[in-house]
Amino acid sequence: MKKWFTMMALALCALTLTACGGGAPAKSSGGSSAPSAPAPKSEAPAKKDEAKTDGKRALVVYFSRADENYNVGYIEKGNTRILAEMIAEATGADTFEIKPAKPYPKEYTPATEAAKKEKNENARPEIVGTMPDVSKYDMIFLGYPIWWGDLPMPCYTFFDKVKLEGKTVAPFCTHEGSGLSGTDRYIADATKAKVTEALEMKGTTAQKNRDEAKKEVMDWLKKIGYKK
Repeated sequence: MKKWFTMMALALCALTLTACGGGAPAKSSGGSSAPSAPAPKSEAPAKKDEAKTDGKRALVVYFSRADENYNVGYIEKGNTRILAEMIAEATGADTFEIKPAKPYPKEYTPATEAAKKEKNENARPEIVGTMPDVSKYDMIFLGYPIWWGDLPMPCYTFFDKVKLEGKTVAPFCTHEGSGLSGTDRYIADATKAKVTEALEMKGTTAQKNRDEAKKEVMDWLKKIGYKK
């Protein structure tokens, strides 16, 4: 009988040790579930790559003139260039400046006369620099001042050299009272691109009230649905 009780006691002890020992592997197993952690890691690069791709797919193209301008006098940085730099900074976009091979006169009145002559002749002034490869971009931000109710003629030279058909073009312009002057339609006709709602701003605002100008730029970017 004693032998039977001794055997039972040993059996119960063995069961107790096995149960306690089984608790340790359970914790170890819980820790070994960490291999499921790679799932978040695989998502992080995708988000990073997406942000990087968005930055590459936007290009800010602009024409701007410094020197003597209406209502702001002699300036070192053109009104439209100020907006172009704000947009590029906010979106991470690349930039390209449309530069005429023959600069316009520094004085305001002679410059307007030269611009009017080009418009009347529907001229295509030569522009300098290597044209951007727009095949890399989906969104083209296009900036210009309003000259005689139109874009400066060097912008049309750019349209002739760089095909924007099928692209999305977001126009932004500076003026001193004329507003957009229908230039969004001119761009659509000349490029066959999809043209978004435009941003139009007085040059005096861009030049003398940078905080207000930046706010208008950011509101416009949000309105047209562009994200970095």
